[in-house]
Amino acid sequence: MNFFGFGLGYCAQDFLARHGAQFDSIAGTVRSKDAAERLGGAQAYVFDSERADPGIADALAESDVLLVSIPPDASVDPVLAKFGRQLAKLDRPLTIVYLSTLGVYGDRGGEWVDETRLPVPKHERSIARLRAEKAWLALARDGRKTIHILRLAGIYGPGRNALVNLRNGTARRIVKQDQVFNRIHVADVSAAFAAVLAYDGGEIWNAADDEPAPPQDVIAYAAKLMGIAPPPEQAIDTVELSPLARSFYDENKRASNRKMKEKLGVALAYPTYREGLAALWDAGEGRG
Repeated sequence: MNFFGFGLGYCAQDFLARHGAQFDSIAGTVRSKDAAERLGGAQAYVFDSERADPGIADALAESDVLLVSIPPDASVDPVLAKFGRQLAKLDRPLTIVYLSTLGVYGDRGGEWVDETRLPVPKHERSIARLRAEKAWLALARDGRKTIHILRLAGIYGPGRNALVNLRNGTARRIVKQDQVFNRIHVADVSAAFAAVLAYDGGEIWNAADDEPAPPQDVIAYAAKLMGIAPPPEQAIDTVELSPLARSFYDENKRASNRKMKEKLGVALAYPTYREGLAALWDAGEGRG
């Protein structure tokens, strides 16, 4: 079984470290030659909106599993723009896993959402994600391809977590009344990815933890693990934020992961941020 990943980034590298042994070959794309040289154990090709290594087409033709983690541009999915026709003509079984975002559900005023809820994205980046989801789903209508859409919560894990942010001085406890977010540890993203590969048929899945929580609580818990005082709470209307950062606070929802757990049988290693942060702290994250 051959693996190809458009975007051998954080999630893809974690998945391959845990589950790469099941593949006969591993290949994928990076954005620069420097990144390709740092990526061991995989055949890496340079790809972005302006460049596409000619070897990508041949690798795709031999692929059995395709991971797509490159975000769409405002108007087009760069992978489909360049390789959509080739993939459409591919006359062999292919399982596609597209990494999307819970942002496609838009703002729900703190209500629970599951995969049956109609997406109503609010921001352009989420509108583009939903458009890309639909394009990838359309590609799979020929019956030779199976596609899974993983709608991911905020990803954290080694090197990307509140402990590291506290240690480097970038953590802030920004408070918006009744605001909550879901999160998911990268190890649980990998578990969901592995599970869909063993599932018969393609579907849409929410990949999220059990407990959507206020962001300030996560920072406070990380500070407690570290034995330090948390940064003071700051009301959101008193804080300067980039448009991108502020846009995350425009949306408030609780994402259900019941389908992922019941139909895929995924048992979260880190069902809440507390287990995830505690394990990261024990592993040395945020120290010295």
